[in-house]
Amino acid sequence: MDGTVLVADDDRTIRTVLTQALTRAGCKVHATSSLTTLMRWVAEGKGDVVISDVAMPDGNGLEMLPRIAQDRPGLPVIVISAQNTIMTAIQAAEAEAYDYLPKPFDLPDLMKRTARALGASQRAPTVARNDAKERPDDLPLIGRTQVMQSLYRLVARVMNTDLPVLISGESGAGKSLIARAIHDFSDRRSLPFVTVTGADLHDLEGPAKVLAKARGGTILIDEIVDIEDEIQARIVRMMDVPGDNAPRFMATSQGNPTAAMEPGKIRPDLYYRLGGATVHVPALRERVDDIPLLAEHFLTRAERNEAPLRRLGPEAAELFRAYSWPGNVRQLENAVRRLVLTSRAEEITRAEVETVLGNQPDAEPTLGGGESEKLASSIARHLRRYFDLHGNLLPPPGVYARILRELEIPLIEISLDATGGNQAKCADLLGINRNTLRKKITELDIQVTRRRKLM
Repeated sequence: MDGTVLVADDDRTIRTVLTQALTRAGCKVHATSSLTTLMRWVAEGKGDVVISDVAMPDGNGLEMLPRIAQDRPGLPVIVISAQNTIMTAIQAAEAEAYDYLPKPFDLPDLMKRTARALGASQRAPTVARNDAKERPDDLPLIGRTQVMQSLYRLVARVMNTDLPVLISGESGAGKSLIARAIHDFSDRRSLPFVTVTGADLHDLEGPAKVLAKARGGTILIDEIVDIEDEIQARIVRMMDVPGDNAPRFMATSQGNPTAAMEPGKIRPDLYYRLGGATVHVPALRERVDDIPLLAEHFLTRAERNEAPLRRLGPEAAELFRAYSWPGNVRQLENAVRRLVLTSRAEEITRAEVETVLGNQPDAEPTLGGGESEKLASSIARHLRRYFDLHGNLLPPPGVYARILRELEIPLIEISLDATGGNQAKCADLLGINRNTLRKKITELDIQVTRRRKLM
């Protein structure tokens, strides 16, 4: 990399690490803990890229972006923030940030983004907005995991386009919240947001009534795969109606909409019209590290609504993380509400959590597929297919070792990736001895790559 990078962060460790990494990559670096100093450097014409934190001692990094754009048009600004909510990502996009990363961030990833910023001749044109403060900041779209941050960035990119949006995800994952967020932060936010089911379109006049009610706003079609073919055809005709007041269309689907075309659950012409942008909302078990954040959010919201002050004890929090949450965020919110009302003391115990979750589905590991398949069921299906491939003959001896090897390799590789290649943390995560892990890594010929994550 070649260029000068301005770094603004009140964390000395982050400034030091970024300065060393960027310098080794060939950049010149100016680092500061003050937005005032950063803005002076920008005004003096210094820097080819800016990396700035949001919460600084002397101001808000996002609020400086319009001034930077005015003083230095085309200067890329990468925003980093520990405020892991969709609002931060949206505000960064609206303030014309070049890129946005949550803390903790992956250093190699930030380096790649900085290199792209240095190579960019100019930013893509966007429409700046200054009314983000007027919007609610209480959306339960919270998460620091990579899948949620990718979702935030995607929402920020599509919100001010007219593209139809097809949102998939399991029940309770937050599909409707994502649709509502796209509308509420878009140019159509002052227009109606209308949710439509198949029943609303059964009548011949249904489509016309829906269009009249939307008045050029947003129409969300709930669970498009469950709507019968004749009604889907009416939706196709609705979407083809031209006019200056044409609404934006969005739709939700619990299953995989692409796979639903094969058995004829969704018309191809409707799928291709709705698929201008596709958004997948991850299941809660796909972002386990966000569970404590969400639980804390719901506990805080309950307290603001004059409920008793409650917090999860260590063992209760551990059980929350271990549970599979088949009902996703909606189930977690309801569980927190019950615990706030039923717990006897300020600290919620594991026994109280077990009581609330006791009548709900077992906490078995599940896969993140569209059908929420249990891990044991998936393994059983795989083994049956393996045996069936041998017809009336038995497979070669050694099935036990071969199957365990197939399971161990991805389990260890994914665990190593999740812990940044730290073998001590990985062994603790897996619940095995560190020497056992080293032996497995050697036996299975697993490549270990260390990467640093910043808090």
